[in-house]
Amino acid sequence: MKRLLIASSLALAAVSCTPSTSGSRVDTLPYYADASFTPLWLEPGAEALDTLHRVAPFALTNQLGDLVTQETVQGSITITDFFFTSCPGICPKMQANMGELQTAFLEDEDVILLSHSVTPERDSVAVLQAYGQEHGVLPERWHLLTGDRQEIYQLGRHAYFVEEDLGLTREADEFLHTENFVLVDDQGHIRGIYNGLDKTDVQQLIEDVRTLQSE
Repeated sequence: MKRLLIASSLALAAVSCTPSTSGSRVDTLPYYADASFTPLWLEPGAEALDTLHRVAPFALTNQLGDLVTQETVQGSITITDFFFTSCPGICPKMQANMGELQTAFLEDEDVILLSHSVTPERDSVAVLQAYGQEHGVLPERWHLLTGDRQEIYQLGRHAYFVEEDLGLTREADEFLHTENFVLVDDQGHIRGIYNGLDKTDVQQLIEDVRTLQSE
């Protein structure tokens, strides 16, 4: 249901706005404020943005043992996902696609990738560092994050809405597992959600980042 709603919203966006020559769907991206991912078309600088949903403050640790907070990414575009290093299913493909994003924005210091471990009790700094080295993760461009499990799950479900399905509530200790990538602008507003397993979605995400950079 959620994917159908998102697809419908994007289809509406495509016919409601002027096509962009950059390859994105539109010249400016919508904003999203809740788990329904209903697009909100607001002008940059609009007064409504002052109270619009932003990703909540956080304090996590990356694969180098460095503290990563909202101040770390302030002023940057971020692309976020949730994974775990021992995942045998969707995570390897997701991380390969995150690797494509790392390559696409290798020279763009204003784009940062954030991958949150949903098994932080197992994914220690040492484990994340070894995983990053094995998968070609560049720490200056891509943070593999561990920390308090409750904080990570709170971020996933209530800050990024990555696993919130309409009409379905989840227990706090229920395992978080999602293929979604979330695009957040330099003010902490959510600007897009994408299927991290879908190459077409990943390419569209790249184009949408370029749109954000030109706003």
